[in-house]
Amino acid sequence: RRYPTVEIRAETFNGSTHVPVPSDSTFLKALLFELRLVDDHIFVEHRDTCTRINHSSVYSVRTEGGDLWPVLAFQKSGLIYACLPLVEETLEPRPPLLTVSGLSQGLALLLGIVDYISPSRKNEAEMTAKIGQLRNLLIQACPLGTPLNTNIRSLNSSFDDIQEMPTDENQPAWRSSTYKGKPQVNVCITEKVKCMQYDKRDVVDVWQVYGAVNCKCDIEGSAPNVTLSLNLPTNGPPLQDIVVHHCVTSVDPAMLMSSSAEPLDDSVYNGPYKFPFIPPSDSFNLCYYTSQVPVPPILGCYQLIEEGSQLKITVNLKLHESIKNSFAYCEARIPFFNRGPIAQLEYKVSYGQLDLSREKSLLVWIIGQKFPKSLEVSLTGTVSFGTAGKEHPTDYVCTGNTAYVKLYFRIPDFTLTGCYVDQHSIQIFAPGKPKITASGELISSDYYIWNSKAPAPMLYKTLLD
Repeated sequence: RRYPTVEIRAETFNGSTHVPVPSDSTFLKALLFELRLVDDHIFVEHRDTCTRINHSSVYSVRTEGGDLWPVLAFQKSGLIYACLPLVEETLEPRPPLLTVSGLSQGLALLLGIVDYISPSRKNEAEMTAKIGQLRNLLIQACPLGTPLNTNIRSLNSSFDDIQEMPTDENQPAWRSSTYKGKPQVNVCITEKVKCMQYDKRDVVDVWQVYGAVNCKCDIEGSAPNVTLSLNLPTNGPPLQDIVVHHCVTSVDPAMLMSSSAEPLDDSVYNGPYKFPFIPPSDSFNLCYYTSQVPVPPILGCYQLIEEGSQLKITVNLKLHESIKNSFAYCEARIPFFNRGPIAQLEYKVSYGQLDLSREKSLLVWIIGQKFPKSLEVSLTGTVSFGTAGKEHPTDYVCTGNTAYVKLYFRIPDFTLTGCYVDQHSIQIFAPGKPKITASGELISSDYYIWNSKAPAPMLYKTLLD
């Protein structure tokens, strides 16, 4: 969908430096090229140079008229979601991403579309129907280019079913319906931890925490006011890169200025983080954040050595003592790329159970719901392979002894930052005493431990500066 009003505003802000948006087909071709979904085998310096590492989903898309920036784009379940937010200032020099309010609005709108389409991704007919309805839904959600309601699922797909606008002029556009019943508030903090461990002296391990605070507020009234506070323990790492939902009515500017791109100093804002807001009718993510925690939750060491026709493997994992030793699940997966099926396996595990996948190219070490009292587990074994077939996994990066162990785990009622919601601090300016439930969880995401006996893909600290 294109908005001529927004394009005119962009041209007004940028004057002679304005880059016009090309036709849909031209833009799509340029976007696929930038995302390396076409011509990925060709090295293109402006796209593929290792001095240009993209740490976000914001891209600069090269067109005949110039570079379009910022293009917000990401892939989810085989679909590409993209939008071009308006930057309400000049683009030269490029402003910091955190100052571009259109990015958070565009991201909220795209995530609303993802939430609307994703449940149907396994049913092609249903998905096609939903995509066909998107145009009508976007007219309601974003009539003139400014998102008014990013909860696409709450909208009606047919114009015949659109109800009249609420007569209460105080009701915000994103609050599509009013609730009747006992007031209740559910808050869940979900933190995901990414990690790359190398177990090498000359390479620094890297890890990062990403958090989202999801809320569901069932409260009577056309525009109820709610204030929620996030708190940290005394020595907890501060929250950074905070992005808030558009329903938040005010926020301390110091909260938004803390960026993971800058080194931490004593003046960084460390809470409590207060969010006054008028909640949408459905569940929504109140805010997103990152944090630089001092240690990863599980420290690991992986050694893979090739001896003749056999591989000798050793995996050691240690749960950090500060981490809650209670998992919903915890397992380590050890893939073997560019080889045949596992023909012979001899192993010893100090804890848990080892399974072989059906295609016989993956070892699954199920650690279970607890680490032992020592908080350490180990696996040793030898593996030999049969003749490789087309069905066995290949990888251009993991060749020879370059290999990894990938961890999958979830810890309920726990956050790595220590971030929590103080239920007593939640203020609701509405009649009745609400029922408040708050929870948290830590989930692994791209948690890799690379073979220390072979070279591995690395992201050096100098490239992050």
